[in-house]
Amino acid sequence: MQNFLSKHHRVIFYFAWFLFSILQASFTELQDDEAYYWVYSLFPAWGYFDHPPLTAIMIKVGYFLFQNELGVRLVSLFMNFGTLLLLQQLTGKQKPFLFYTIMLSMAILQIAGFMAAPDIPLIFFTVLFFWVYKQFLERSSLGYTLLLGIVMALLLYSKYHGVLLIFFTILSNPKILLKPQFLLAAFIGVICFLPHLYWQYEHDFISFKYHLFESNVNPYKFSYTTEYIGGQILMAGPIAGIILIPAALWYRNKQKDKLIRALQFTLIGFYVFFLLSSFRGRVEANWTAPVVVPLVILSFFYLARNVKWEKALLFTLPFSIIIILLLRIAMVVDILPLETMKERFHSWKQWPQMMKQETKGLPIVWSDSYQRASKYYFYTGQLTHSVNWYQGRKNNYNYWPIEKQALNQAVYFMDIYNTERFPETMHTPIGEIGYKYDSSFVSFGGIQFKVRDRKIIINQDDEIVINTILFLDDAYKNALKNLDPGKFSMRLGIFQKNKWVQDIMLKIEPAQLVNANHFIIKANHQIKKGKYFMRIALQAGDYPPTHNSEKITLEIR
Repeated sequence: MQNFLSKHHRVIFYFAWFLFSILQASFTELQDDEAYYWVYSLFPAWGYFDHPPLTAIMIKVGYFLFQNELGVRLVSLFMNFGTLLLLQQLTGKQKPFLFYTIMLSMAILQIAGFMAAPDIPLIFFTVLFFWVYKQFLERSSLGYTLLLGIVMALLLYSKYHGVLLIFFTILSNPKILLKPQFLLAAFIGVICFLPHLYWQYEHDFISFKYHLFESNVNPYKFSYTTEYIGGQILMAGPIAGIILIPAALWYRNKQKDKLIRALQFTLIGFYVFFLLSSFRGRVEANWTAPVVVPLVILSFFYLARNVKWEKALLFTLPFSIIIILLLRIAMVVDILPLETMKERFHSWKQWPQMMKQETKGLPIVWSDSYQRASKYYFYTGQLTHSVNWYQGRKNNYNYWPIEKQALNQAVYFMDIYNTERFPETMHTPIGEIGYKYDSSFVSFGGIQFKVRDRKIIINQDDEIVINTILFLDDAYKNALKNLDPGKFSMRLGIFQKNKWVQDIMLKIEPAQLVNANHFIIKANHQIKKGKYFMRIALQAGDYPPTHNSEKITLEIR
């Protein structure tokens, strides 16, 4: 047996890893964001509000083969498998059992590695980038130059965080900018990424504005920093993180290897960048996903030289395996008495089909929840929309044509809040759901006021004047014409530091918008001096007021 294991350990390890991944992907309930990215795949585009398009393409390919959870995750699963193969290539063939120990100790590659999320291709193309970079440093042939450029583009198509990886690699070896082959690779990468950049241009750079200026901007709390640090240790472990992170940070590159230097700059750069980001708002643990690659490689080289550290990691391995295995089972079987586990992994298997019968298969409109709308869409196949509240954040439901497809059609409206306003309710694992029939759905999220001056400065006694260009098509014009004026309202939402302050209701009839092109909004106010921002919002009936403009800066002197 020992002889068989020594000869075939590599095949056994990878076969077991792949088998467990297939089973996990097949029997684990789709997560909120996975369902959201599945809806991405129904509307192919070169970009989306939240992310670049690669995840949607991956899901579309897998779902074409299998119309279930496995299909959604299939390409991610193969990428996770490829990540391991490339990591072992970069660590070398020596000490394979140390490599297996590290892999089995890291929960992120097992628990999240099969999921259809942007972090999985980002990790895969990170390790592929370093593999190609290694070959490129040794021989800068045209083939490796072309491949390096394509991989850089694929990093960015996976997730915008990929730009940090490229930046820290250049920072580790600035002389590479004098190398014509690298400049050619960068040019190839830009050319490959141009379709997405053009999409951003056509959509007023919505993703860049959101991630740079709107996402995760909150008053600082000390817990943001402590949660970030704790999250990084858990992501590298859960137990092994206290060994792997110091080991990776303490590894010294005596040969001044440029690849090792790039890995070190990436590891430290990501950790420091997102540590500083924690002073701006909450940082999700997975935002540093690319550090998995330098963490594995650098810690491997350090542990290979330090037997005591290697033994310490080996000592923790049984505990790591037990915890990770328990979590993997609990994701499939409801065995843990934890409400969060039930909500995330065991809440959507039965009741959506019951609700589909109750709602006669008609289109569904959820109130302000892209997660619930996406999961319901996946588990029923009913056309499902989320009407996004103007006081919350936007998402891609603000841009997909689903609202217009359902306009003036019979739908069912659903919400888990204020269920007493609904004539019907259903008890489900995600809580009580209220729902009601609407014979003619009307919402105006597709109407947009383009503001000529995004910054308005007035004195306290002056009225607010906003010059806009109104964009709406015939479907929305007809909806405005046919809508009872008593079911229509228009407002300016006033916010300060991302907190709603008040609404200024506007006395505007729906008919006034039908034939308007240049539209001037005038509003009296009683707002104190200070700096604010505004949003224009339209409301129809009982549906939430929608986002109908970008943020408009308001300064009252």
